[in-house]
Amino acid sequence: MKRIFLTASLAAMLTACGGGGSQTTAPTNNPFMTEYTTPFGVPPFDQIRLEHYKPAFMEGMKQETAEVNAIINNTEEPTFENTIAALDQCGKLLRRVSAVFYGQNSANTNDEMQALSRELSPLLSKHSDDINLNPKLFARVKAVYEQRDQLGLNAEQSKLLEETYKGFVRGGANLPEDKQARLRELNNEISMLQLTFGQNMLQETNSFQLVVEKKEDLAGLPESLVANAAATAKERGLDGKWVFTLHNPSVMPFLQYADNRALREQIFNGYINRGNNNNDADNKDVVLKLITARLEKAKIMGYEDYAAFALDDRMAKNSANVYKLLDEVWGPALAQAKRELNDIQAEIKKDGQSFEAEGWDWRYYFEKAKHAKYAIDENEIRPYLQLDSVRQGAFYVANRLYGITFTRLNDIPLPHPDAQAFECKDKDGTSLGVLYMDFFPRASKRGGAWCGTYRSQTYADGKRVGPVVTVVCNFTQPSAGQPALLSVDEAKTLFHEFGHALHNFFKDTHYYGVSGVPRDFVELPSQVMEHWVLEPEVLKVYAKHYQTGVVMPQSLVEKITESDKYGQGFATVEYLAASYLDMDFHVLKEIPANMDVMQFEAETLGKRGLLKQIPSRYRTTYFNHTMGGGYTAGYYSYLWAEVLEADAFDAYKETGDIFNQDVAGKFRRYILTPGGIDDAMQMYINFRGKEPGTDALLRNRGLK
Repeated sequence: MKRIFLTASLAAMLTACGGGGSQTTAPTNNPFMTEYTTPFGVPPFDQIRLEHYKPAFMEGMKQETAEVNAIINNTEEPTFENTIAALDQCGKLLRRVSAVFYGQNSANTNDEMQALSRELSPLLSKHSDDINLNPKLFARVKAVYEQRDQLGLNAEQSKLLEETYKGFVRGGANLPEDKQARLRELNNEISMLQLTFGQNMLQETNSFQLVVEKKEDLAGLPESLVANAAATAKERGLDGKWVFTLHNPSVMPFLQYADNRALREQIFNGYINRGNNNNDADNKDVVLKLITARLEKAKIMGYEDYAAFALDDRMAKNSANVYKLLDEVWGPALAQAKRELNDIQAEIKKDGQSFEAEGWDWRYYFEKAKHAKYAIDENEIRPYLQLDSVRQGAFYVANRLYGITFTRLNDIPLPHPDAQAFECKDKDGTSLGVLYMDFFPRASKRGGAWCGTYRSQTYADGKRVGPVVTVVCNFTQPSAGQPALLSVDEAKTLFHEFGHALHNFFKDTHYYGVSGVPRDFVELPSQVMEHWVLEPEVLKVYAKHYQTGVVMPQSLVEKITESDKYGQGFATVEYLAASYLDMDFHVLKEIPANMDVMQFEAETLGKRGLLKQIPSRYRTTYFNHTMGGGYTAGYYSYLWAEVLEADAFDAYKETGDIFNQDVAGKFRRYILTPGGIDDAMQMYINFRGKEPGTDALLRNRGLK
């Protein structure tokens, strides 16, 4: 049975404070304890303090326990309504506080919140297991499940019953008592290790800084990056110097443009060795303990390895199907990466150098190779990709496809002062929910980009209640006197996360237990949105120079389109390397107590011929997608979903209209609205009329 508050896993998937986390009595006027009276019922972020969380968690667990006991002690025969539906509605307070706490712990954390998350982890793990392993509760669920064919349930109710029963079984309800006891220990251990991994990664990312003292060492860097580095230095008491960090908007353009090779090497090594520095934030031992605990859990549950357990309820079904897809793309991608490496070596030779390229050379010389081939420079593009304009471009695409609109909300509590809020309305004017957008990096925010919810879509008194959705990114900060200007990759990221938001807004399910989709389907709605970013018809609408307002010239649009596939060798190989690494750790059937996880990484990727110049997109000790719990044995999901979304976008192109209303209507009806009511592949077939192949994916990546 899936409990939505599962600590570190939730923080990995989603995502003010002050004071300590040790209070156990509720402060007066705890905002979690009553219904929110804010506009749209959003969390009252301006009223929430750190001391409110723990009492709300404790009361939430207490209330849910009482609600579960009421189901167990019901003297009436178990029915769908008095057992399955009643259980689905349990834990309202716990759900409310969990959504806010873990959303904020990802986007606006501090030492006190992290300490509280560690304190709460074992409590929530025990609470979840107390429900999942309750024999009397499971007996009632099982009694309803066994008569499912005679109950006359609709499709949504049938799916909820199936998922509830399966959730209990996967939670260990059928295990003997001794194995249940060990499962409890493992669940607690896994939860704490995942939490520790993420906190160590954040610490390692924030602790590194590259301090540049000589102006000549800034050669090649864009002015905006230099200005931001100077501002960072000033914030850190290093006025007159320049500080570069391991946050992507700092480290990636530094590797792309810095002429100083020694400094590129320094920041590159800082980036790829996070969690591998033999200090108090080292993650090697955490990883070993984590994969060992996961394997033991899988075996207790009757599976030969953890991947088999994790994949059992996903579209892929088993590891053989995952490896088949990865292997199908690996060969063409590696061949393309080798061709790109030849281009890089040619640029090094043009530079009058004879050294063999290393990891810290790839982005720098690739940028030169791309410019030589296509006469294009990312800094030529950025002035046309002002953040506000790109955001409006995403809104424009959604309006053209679905008729929905987004209106800025000014008088509403915000999860952080940097955030913006919008109301999403359907084409008939009905409110679909609230969207928060929070774009820039800070020390209190974990890296990457994600979409989460502060309230999931639900029903109350027979009426649909829209979600409160948050899109969180780490884009390049605006330099003094300028707006935020994005790279093409950042623009794609905005559209990607916005696609997740649309999935949340259009979802229409009556039960929490059927609101989710399999991990390897969830990226379809987000990845398909990326296709509209560089469509000329869309660029003409939003890609306007921030100073002159002039639309991006057609010549530049053509350069972007022509060069878009160049570099897919590197991008695909680094992604596949991480996908292999994730799977290889979790198909292990035995794990030596003294296993060297970094040696394992080197061997498992080396045997496939990974180029030394291309590190895995996420190396073992900072691979939070898998070690943090959100995409465990599931990082392949982006590629699996890409098979779907590449084929899905073909449905638009085949009509000659990228905004075809019939196709968009079917996509909304069959993909975005049903939640997890239908089988995932059947949902896709309902939309497309057939299963997808990999041809569109390989073509889109320029690998065919």
